[in-house]
Order: sequence, then C-alpha cells, then structure tokens
Amino acid sequence: MIDFVIQSYPEIIERTIEHLYLTAIAVGAAVIVGIPTGILLTRTRHVSGPVMGVSSVIQTIPSLALLGLMIPLFGIGVGAAIVALFLYALLPILRNTFTGISGVDKAVIEAGRGMGMTDKQLLLKVQLPLAVPVIMAGVRTSTVINVGVATLVGLIGAGGLGILIFQGIAMVRSDLILAGAIPAAMLALVLDFILSKAEKKLSPGRKGDRQ
Repeated sequence: MIDFVIQSYPEIIERTIEHLYLTAIAVGAAVIVGIPTGILLTRTRHVSGPVMGVSSVIQTIPSLALLGLMIPLFGIGVGAAIVALFLYALLPILRNTFTGISGVDKAVIEAGRGMGMTDKQLLLKVQLPLAVPVIMAGVRTSTVINVGVATLVGLIGAGGLGILIFQGIAMVRSDLILAGAIPAAMLALVLDFILSKAEKKLSPGRKGDRQ
C-alpha cells in the first residue's frame, strides 16, 4: 500500500482534485437552487408537498440507476455525473431550508413586524440568520453524501477517486481500492469539518459567545 502510494502519488492527487471538483460543483449548484426554492416553498405551502415528494423520490433512486438515466440525456462523462450528484444533493438542502425557515418562532416574526420590518427585512435579518444551523446541516449532509456517491461516477468516465477503486476491484488489488477509498473518506471528513466551522461563524450569537 505504501509503495503504491509513493509510486502513484501524482495520480491519487489528480483523482482527489477531480473528486473535489465534482462534489463542489454539484453541491454549489444545489445550494444555489435549493435555498431559494426552500424559501419560496415557505411562501407557497400549497405546492411544498408535491415538490418535496418529487425530491424524495429522486433521492430513493439507486445511484447507479440514476447515473444510467443521465447518460441518454447528457452523455457519458462529467455532465451526467454532475447532474446526478446535483439531484442527490438537492433534497437535504431544500428540506432543511424549508424546515429552518418554517421553524422560526412566530413570536419573533411578530415582534419584527411590530418594529415595522418588511417581509424582505424579516427574511434577511430574522428568519435566515435563525435558520442558518438547520440549513448548514443540510449542506453538510449533502456534501458527505456527494463525496460517497461521487466514487461511482468513475463508471461513466467522469473521473474521481472511484477510478482507483474500480481498478482495484477489477484487478483484485486491495492497495488500489484503499488508495481510492481512504482519500474519499478523508475528503468527506475534511469538508464536513470546514462546513461545521462555517456554520459556527454564520450562526447568530456565536461571536458574542466567544467574547
């Protein structure tokens, strides 16, 4: 294992960067789409059920099946992989945004209205700051899920650490499997740690607590 890592260090780094790229693009797109959509659903609750239902159904589709469904639409490669990863990342962010905004204490909202705040001001200054921990929990969940699912996209030629894992399986070599699996696990832990720190910085009251 150590000899293989020393010999193949450049390839492992390259595959890790590819893995990080795929995850970052997919989760970033899910954040851009999921958070505004979650906020919108709190304003249009009559459609929240169907939207959440569709998102939940997508989440239940097996990873390999979803990748297979993407190939006729986006071809083999990075495009199909990113769309599939985006769909997997969307539900936790969408659901947590909806739950976080909806869970803000009604008394706090009424107090804001009593101070003359508009709906936009309430959202930006009251609801979103209070919902940050719940929203960030969704982002962290999506990120960890995506790091794991991204190991499968090597099957459709999208790169990533899954390439090493599947090569190891095909050649019955545990060193190759571990060379892909260990960096993927470490990447998930590092990203979760970074996002937990971001959550603490963004959450209201944290600055005062530190002081």
